[in-house]
Amino acid sequence: MVQGSSSETEIKIIAILKVLSESSEPLGSITIARKLEQEGVFLSERAIRYHLRITDERGFTQPGGRDGRMITPEGRQEVKDALAPEQLGFVRDKLEMLAFQTTFDPQKRTGLLSVNTSLIDKNNFKKALSAMRDAFKAGICVSDLVATASEGERLGSVIVPSGKIGLATVCSVVIYGVLLKAGVPTEYRFGGLLEVRNSKPRRFVAIIDYQGTSLDPSEQFIRGNMTSVNEVARTGNGKVLGVFRTLPAPAKEIVEEKIALLKEAGIGGVYALGNTSESICRVPVTLNRFGIVQLGGLNPVAAAVEAGIEIENIAESGLIDFQQLQPVWQI
Repeated sequence: MVQGSSSETEIKIIAILKVLSESSEPLGSITIARKLEQEGVFLSERAIRYHLRITDERGFTQPGGRDGRMITPEGRQEVKDALAPEQLGFVRDKLEMLAFQTTFDPQKRTGLLSVNTSLIDKNNFKKALSAMRDAFKAGICVSDLVATASEGERLGSVIVPSGKIGLATVCSVVIYGVLLKAGVPTEYRFGGLLEVRNSKPRRFVAIIDYQGTSLDPSEQFIRGNMTSVNEVARTGNGKVLGVFRTLPAPAKEIVEEKIALLKEAGIGGVYALGNTSESICRVPVTLNRFGIVQLGGLNPVAAAVEAGIEIENIAESGLIDFQQLQPVWQI
C-alpha cells in the first residue's frame, strides 16, 4: 500500500515537472492545474502546492516570482530520465517542429531560427569562450553568430539560472527550416560522431538514430567526452559532431541555392553534399535521394568541454530572432 502511494506521488511529481519544463516562465499552482487538466490529470491547487514543496526539497524546482515555480536543470534531467521509455523519437519530433516554426529569411536576414543553449558558470565564461575560438575560427560550427544572456534572462525556451551565463549557438535545424519553407521536405536520419581527416569528412564512427532516442545525440557525445574538436581545429584530424539527412533528388538545385543564401547570411556548416542515390561518408542513400552531412552547432562548446570546462547543454532549445545574434568575436 505504501509502495503504491509512493509510486502515485512520483507520477504526479513528474506530471508537474513536465508542465514546468514546457514553460519559459514561472508558473503558479492555478496555471499548473489548468495545464494538467488539458492532459487529463486532475489535481487540486492544494495538492499541487504539496507536491511542489517536495520538488523544491529535491532541488527539481525553485521559486521564480510571485507564487511561481521554475524547473531547475536537475528537474529537467529528472523529466528526461522518467519519461525516456515513452519518448523514443522525441528528438526527431522536436527537430521537425523547430523546422516548421523557423521563419528566418536568409535574403532579408530577418525572422526566427533555432538555437542550442549552453549554460556556463559566469566565472568560467571568458575561459570557455577562449577555448571555443579555434573551433569557430576553423569553421567547425554552423555559424560564428551567437547570443548571450545573463541570469534570469531567456535564450530560446531556457531561462538562465543564477550564477550562469547563457550562450546560444545556431542549430543545424535552421537550414531545414529554410528548405521546408521552400517546399523541400527532409528525412531526419541521425546525429553522429564524424571522423575528419585532412580537414575533410571521412566517415561516421558512431551514430544515434533520431527515431530511436529520447536524448539529443550531440549532448550524449559531449557528455561522453567522445569528441576531439580542438584536435581537428589544430591539425585537421579528429572527431566532431555531425548530422546526416537525406533530401529528394529533384530538389537539389533549390537546396544548393538556399545553402548559398544562408552562407551569405553567416550560416553554414554544410560539410558535404552527396550525389543522387550515392553513399556519402560511407552512409548508403536510397534511390532518388541525396545525402547531406552538416556540422553540429555544439562543436565549439564541445571544444570548451574538452578543455575541462563544465557546461550544461540544451540542444535545440528553441527559437530566437536573428537580430539577437552577433559575431562571437565581438563578445
